[in-house]
Amino acid sequence: MSTIEWRASPAAAALATCSATALVVALVGGRPELLAFAAAMLGALAARALLPRPAEQVTVLGEPAAVRMFEREAVRLTVTANQAAGRSACVVRAIPQRGLEFGREGEDPTTAQTSLLITAGRWGSYRPRVAVDTTAAGGLLAGTAVAEVARVDVFPLVDPGQPGIPPTDLPDRFGAHPTDRHGPGVEYADIRAYVPGDQLRAVNWPVSARRRALHVTERRTDRAADVVVLIDAHAQAPGPADESLERSVRGGCQVVQAALRRGDRAAVVVLGARSRWLGPDLGRRQFYRIVEVVLGSGERTLPLEGTLVPRPAVPPGAAVIAFSTLLDTDFALSLIDLRKRGRSVAVVDVLTGPPFVEELAPAVARMWRLERRNMYRDLGVLGIDVVGWQEGTALERVLAGLGRRRRPVVVPP
Repeated sequence: MSTIEWRASPAAAALATCSATALVVALVGGRPELLAFAAAMLGALAARALLPRPAEQVTVLGEPAAVRMFEREAVRLTVTANQAAGRSACVVRAIPQRGLEFGREGEDPTTAQTSLLITAGRWGSYRPRVAVDTTAAGGLLAGTAVAEVARVDVFPLVDPGQPGIPPTDLPDRFGAHPTDRHGPGVEYADIRAYVPGDQLRAVNWPVSARRRALHVTERRTDRAADVVVLIDAHAQAPGPADESLERSVRGGCQVVQAALRRGDRAAVVVLGARSRWLGPDLGRRQFYRIVEVVLGSGERTLPLEGTLVPRPAVPPGAAVIAFSTLLDTDFALSLIDLRKRGRSVAVVDVLTGPPFVEELAPAVARMWRLERRNMYRDLGVLGIDVVGWQEGTALERVLAGLGRRRRPVVVPP
């Protein structure tokens, strides 16, 4: 239910203006015949007191009440407006909102339904509002009510690439990551002599024929991983740092999407003013749950107290991939805490340059880059890999070198 704010309609304002003008001309100009003209309009205005009291509220319903869509996708929203009292018709119009585009498809006056076509140009959680215009007292009163009609969660479109994960001790669960352990798998590892208990399907018959003794083919086992995406949502300074959240969300969603496609379990932790997290799980539904947690609208979202990552969110052997500007001290301390727990941590630096106008202070920019290099070195000493994500570079290329070095030092140019 939304409250209607009543005001004089344009018709009532026109009647009052015309009657006042007629009275002034009749009294000043000595035209008494205009009094009859003014009396009729004043009588129409006075009849307002004899008419029923207009409705104070209107019921506005949207169908569906919760909308999940991707960027640049169009979804139809049906809005129904009914007054709690009275029979005046209602006209529904969408209120412009940044990030959403509204198109009017049609209106059914018999059922007071209006169809709106919603298109989102950017990911986020939206609450579209509509204004309901109605009239009462024979058109002398005009009312407007504003109401939220739905919750629209817009998921980001991410690159279909398959970024890898940092090296870690994979749990004993079948998956798509080859390991150095020998056992059931697909990738070739070695050939050894047959021992009682080996399966016959593992016997390498050509080698056995040449060596005149049974030999079996050993293969590398395939294991699944637990991938935890850590997103830095702390308040950033205006400028390049403030724009980094866009890259963090898209990069985190790409890592989650790739992990779930490989059969890995994925989880997410968002650290910021409203910290929240979701534990690891499998399946396509987990992707939508994680995106809802990032948007701050998921029903299964767990609030987080403090500045450190909760232990249930990062199981043993999990690979942690963080997206951050590395400008917040609390976020850096949470990375160090994860490393102390023995987790494999990799950080993607989404800041493409100094968080200020570099042309105004070149000396300050050089000092900032030097401090940045020292911070990367210190994190590398602790075993936290840091890679820079520059504009125009695919994320899978950025994460490809994590397993080749233990202490990367990648500083933006």
